[in-house]
Parts: sequence; structure tokens; C-alpha cells
Amino acid sequence: MGEITRRLGLDRSPPFHQDGLFLTVLLAGGVFWLSLWLCLPVQPIALRQVFSWAFLSLTLWQPCAEELAFRGVLQGQLSQQAWGHRTWGRLTLANLVTSLVFVLGHWWRHPPLWAMAVVLPSLIFGSVRDRYTSVYPAMALHMFYNVGYFVLTGLP
Repeated sequence: MGEITRRLGLDRSPPFHQDGLFLTVLLAGGVFWLSLWLCLPVQPIALRQVFSWAFLSLTLWQPCAEELAFRGVLQGQLSQQAWGHRTWGRLTLANLVTSLVFVLGHWWRHPPLWAMAVVLPSLIFGSVRDRYTSVYPAMALHMFYNVGYFVLTGLP
């Protein structure tokens, strides 16, 4: 069981919340949402919607499920391959392939521009997965990014 949890990135994570890089990408998400709010006509959700099942699903359950599937299973398996550790810049090939599949997964359900907008966050989630060898930091970021997006733009 220990080998499976390690491969899926479910082992205990190092204290990522104290790492400067993690805090930087967390802050970058906040700066992005603030700039979006200031520059574009956004339609924030009502406070009552924050406590809805739809909001909780989109901001808690779905990010956890996606991170387990993409960064845990897929990137975890690709990282086991010799080529998965090779890098392009600072990104592993396992992360790049996983991010491509992640974008394709969003493509079938969302407009193309929105699907392409998940490229950068996906690469960040994958880099965080590589850095900490755990999906938990990627889950935390994914939840935070989704909260910002849905608070500002409303629920689908």
C-alpha cells in the first residue's frame, strides 16, 4: 500500500505552506483575480451561492478529484518512466504531457479559450506536484484558483 500511495502522491507532504515558491504561486492567483476584478466586467456570485452544493462541488470536490486523476494517477505514472523525468526548461515531460491531457479534458466541456486558459495553472499544479512529490499542494492551489474564478465569474 505504501508504494501505491507514494506513486499517487498521497504520502504525507512536506510543509509546502511555508515554502516561498508555493506562497508565490498562491499570491499570483490572488493578484490575477484582483486584476480581473479591476479590469473586466465580472459578475461575482451572491453570498448565498457560496454555501451552495454547486459551489462546494466546483471549488472543493472537483479540484480534489481532478488532481488525484491528473497529477496523482497520470503524472505519477508518467514520472515512473525514464523519459518522464526529462525536462523542457524547468518542466518535466510528465508534467507537460499531463497538462496537455488536462487541457484536452477541459476542451470537450468548455469554450476553446477557456480550455486554453487552464494551461498555465495546470503547469503550475504539475510543477508543485513534482517539487513536493505530493498531490496535496496541487489540490490546495487548484481549490484556491477555482474559488477565485467562481467567486468572480459566477457559477455555470
